[in-house]
Amino acid sequence: MSLKLKLLRVQAGLTLEDLAQQTELTRSYVSKLERGVSTPSIGAALRIAKVLGVQVEALFSESHEDDPVVIHRAPPASSATAAAGTARNPRLVSGTLPGHKMVAFVVSPTDEPTRNHPMSHHQGEEILYVLKGSITLQLARRTEILKAGDSVHFNSSIPHKITSLGKAPASVLLVIAEGA
Repeated sequence: MSLKLKLLRVQAGLTLEDLAQQTELTRSYVSKLERGVSTPSIGAALRIAKVLGVQVEALFSESHEDDPVVIHRAPPASSATAAAGTARNPRLVSGTLPGHKMVAFVVSPTDEPTRNHPMSHHQGEEILYVLKGSITLQLARRTEILKAGDSVHFNSSIPHKITSLGKAPASVLLVIAEGA
């Protein structure tokens, strides 16, 4: 994503500082994203895409082929979370074709305290499907506990946050349909 982000930023005529200010991210964080040192959270990626005037999948896409079928192969299983992705490093599993309205990620939420893991909100809809483990889903003031096999569909403009529940790591399929 590093070269792609810098290219998109330069094409948009923005400096690193401009992009940081408009996305309400730090300059240091945006610089780390551009250098490939960090991977953006889903919320940060959505804000960056909006400021750059591109679909969020453009930040992650590896090619501009016209093939209507995109296959994302699982990464080598070098660790327990490599195939699932982590909350800080979500793994894009769908949505890299231009014009598609949905983007899907596999994430492994953490159990970090609220102050370290702010609530997210954005235009569109979201579907969460718990692949393994248990999570707590906070939707504004409502809290739900979801276990493997449970799913939820909601308006993503509602502030929301997922955290892992229990000792076993959780894995969640997250599908976002961005609003117009």
